[in-house]
Amino acid sequence: MQIAVVVGNPKPRSRTLAIATAVAQSAGALLGGEVTLEVDLALFTDEIFKWPSDEMSRLNDSVASSDLVIVASPTYKATYTGLLKSFLDRYPSNGLSGVTAIPVMTGASALHAMSIDTGLRPLLVELGASVPTRGLYFVMSQMPELEQVIASWVDENLAPGGLIAPTARPTDQPESE
Repeated sequence: MQIAVVVGNPKPRSRTLAIATAVAQSAGALLGGEVTLEVDLALFTDEIFKWPSDEMSRLNDSVASSDLVIVASPTYKATYTGLLKSFLDRYPSNGLSGVTAIPVMTGASALHAMSIDTGLRPLLVELGASVPTRGLYFVMSQMPELEQVIASWVDENLAPGGLIAPTARPTDQPESE
């Protein structure tokens, strides 16, 4: 299982990136995958608004070929950042078909926790990604408990009996009856 991390924090090497990477590593350990791609969009601000951009096309293709993608953003004005939206706008409808996505958002208060379900999840679904579990809303005051918060979320959402199980991509072989 190939796991990608995409972070739309405008600050490079942000805490949001650290949280998303920790979620990806925990998911990989449980599901038998590895983090093969980490996209810190703050490092691509010179390219993200260029059309066409070979660099951005390469990143979009790499994310779309992943099995699992952790899509993370800090909460800005009750939703994800424009930087993340700009990256995701480069995909056509169903451009993430066949990819399982885990939305992760960070913020100063749990008051905006619904931003995952009102903003980020619908966008990922529109792009064709499967979003079979609750996203993780991480309140930044929880940084000292990062490992415990993620472990608890993983137990509830990914552990055996949870909502995500390793799946194979569709093949050309017909199903037997």
